[in-house]
Amino acid sequence: MTEVAERDAQALDAYSQTVSGVVEQLAPSVANLRVTGVTRSGRRVTTGAGSAVVLTGDGFMLTSAHVVEGRRGAGRGGVAAFTDGRETPFSVVGADRLSDLAVVRAEAGDLRPATLGDAEDLRVGQLVVAIGNPHGFAGSVTAGVVSALGRSLPARAGATVRTIDDVIQTDAALNPGNSGGALADSLGRVVGVNTAVAGVGLGLAVPINRATRKIVAALMSDGRVRRGYLGIAGAPRPLAPAQAAHHGDGDVLEILEVVPGSPAEAAGLRAGDLVLELDGRRVTGAGDVQRAMQEDVIGTRVPVTFLRDGRQRTTLVIPAELED
Repeated sequence: MTEVAERDAQALDAYSQTVSGVVEQLAPSVANLRVTGVTRSGRRVTTGAGSAVVLTGDGFMLTSAHVVEGRRGAGRGGVAAFTDGRETPFSVVGADRLSDLAVVRAEAGDLRPATLGDAEDLRVGQLVVAIGNPHGFAGSVTAGVVSALGRSLPARAGATVRTIDDVIQTDAALNPGNSGGALADSLGRVVGVNTAVAGVGLGLAVPINRATRKIVAALMSDGRVRRGYLGIAGAPRPLAPAQAAHHGDGDVLEILEVVPGSPAEAAGLRAGDLVLELDGRRVTGAGDVQRAMQEDVIGTRVPVTFLRDGRQRTTLVIPAELED
């Protein structure tokens, strides 16, 4: 090491060395996306921008669904640019608006994949580094800490509204264009996909965990995510003391509406029923039902235990597939 290099190394404190190490490792795996669309006259124009994280060397990349499916219609492709100066076309493999995740594929075969971590191992106060392309400034880096864990973020696809669970909150500065970029831990492992700016010093990222890995795998293989559908709307409600003595403390789900022609109606569920359990698991709110409606329950018989007029009942419901 030269004398100048030694002085530079000494000038970097532990924090700076950690952030610099993450950038050196991860920046080549984060792309700047320019999403394009076709006008009525047939002219291709830029309709949006964002970032993406390389998943595989043969071109699969992870980004945010809202980056590639903008308000002016679905952008089915565009151009991906990398820190080494390369630019390559990409196409959209699949997007899932209910998790705000999408997979795109670049026309390149020698990309550098990022290492995925596990957001379940994060702790509040832990250092995280955000890499993306805010306002088109490629390869921009900000650092901060995990401000909170377990946040929820609403997501909509048509008339369907669901909640993205276990969202990561960070004070690392995020700006338009950061969406789809990497949120990494101090070892350079991607633990989240930057998705939203809720305010100054308040950025949100979709976590990389078991649930989102399944979503990414489905998008890569099938281009879509299949989910179950019951056809109920409800809200949490505490049980009366006498009922809680028999069924346990805590909230249950009160059904406020049953969609006509839905699996819930076919199973005999009604507005006013209090759902205690679904498939043997306690239900305390709509989020529990949402988490239970995975692909493997579609077309199967799922037991629902509920209270009606103070009496416990059980019925079997056969979830249908949730349509886009």
